Amino acid sequence: MTLNRRSVTVLGATGSIGNSTLDLINRHPDTFDVDTVTAHRDIVGLAAAARQSNARYAVIADETKYLALKGLLGGTGIQVAAGADAIIERAGAGTDWTMAAIVGLAGLEPIMAALRAGGTVALANKEALVAAGTIMMDAVVDHGATLLPVDSEHNAVFQCFEPDPARIRRIVLTASGGPFRTWSYEQMRYATVTQAVKHPNWPMGHKISVDSATMMNKGLELIEARHLFGVAPGMLDIVVHPESIIHSMVDFIDGSTLAQMGCPDMRVPIAYTLAWPERMATPCDRLDLAQLGQLTFEKPDEDRFPALRIAKSALYQGGATPVIMNAANEVAVAAFLQQHIGFADIMKVVEMVLETYMAPDPADLDDVHAIDEEARAFTTFHLKAAVAA
Repeated sequence: MTLNRRSVTVLGATGSIGNSTLDLINRHPDTFDVDTVTAHRDIVGLAAAARQSNARYAVIADETKYLALKGLLGGTGIQVAAGADAIIERAGAGTDWTMAAIVGLAGLEPIMAALRAGGTVALANKEALVAAGTIMMDAVVDHGATLLPVDSEHNAVFQCFEPDPARIRRIVLTASGGPFRTWSYEQMRYATVTQAVKHPNWPMGHKISVDSATMMNKGLELIEARHLFGVAPGMLDIVVHPESIIHSMVDFIDGSTLAQMGCPDMRVPIAYTLAWPERMATPCDRLDLAQLGQLTFEKPDEDRFPALRIAKSALYQGGATPVIMNAANEVAVAAFLQQHIGFADIMKVVEMVLETYMAPDPADLDDVHAIDEEARAFTTFHLKAAVAA
């Protein structure tokens, strides 16, 4: 079926999700018109993305790189801008479809701008929905926007979901188990950064790779699913599936279970959101179950991976707790990547912060940012003190 031509914005164009998105878009030049591409600091990658996609605007978050980006795009006719406000402005410009792939809470304001513009937003940012899920979902309703999940797990659920929650018994998110799935807790204590960022199935950035290694990414996804699908926390579950072929499942009250399957390639869920409510061709590998031979499943181990227990607690508590957990986790992961703390210390730091720092429930975005900043400062202070000791 022919897709309707649509204008698109790619927020975070130089990361792995942005690259995959533009790969698909560039394969269908008669369907997509790229309005804006953005990046944080990578002006070389951004300039290349803008040229290849024939974008109208290229926006770099780091204002000090404006002139350099302008030089790289000289003579192309592509308009250049810089700064966080410029990204928010372009995000709210009203394109038909927006890929929200800016990492962390830096992506929250641009996402909200795109939602307020009433278009379709493909969400590849875990942290924004974890920290401000209620606020974001309210914006979807208030502005007639459409929010489509890009994470392979939530995208799989979306493909299997039925709008009547009374028909659903539970949602099961699958987890690869990460690089340390078979490691003992004692072994993980001595895990290196190189080992932690080596995901067995998916090419990802360092932060999300570490989250996969701790399994905090799966904890964040539980909270995401709560907001995206509006089900009770007790209806969410996790199963470890090392092959990453079944991306998630929906279990219905009649005993039926629907699962979405496919080879591990993020272009599959991205393509689903690009073409929705239709489907589009991709160059991705096709699934060959006979060649695979078997699929395996395990229960997650919350003793070896305490992030799951911590995140479930935050899921049930709600309010400010997910904001605090996410902030503490980001600071602790950064400290691990800088080799200031050990791998097993990441969750010890997060749990310590959740036990000692509290905040009122956020009512708006300003509250979310304030809690996030205070939790980061609190975590950083205690980390520095621990390292100094």
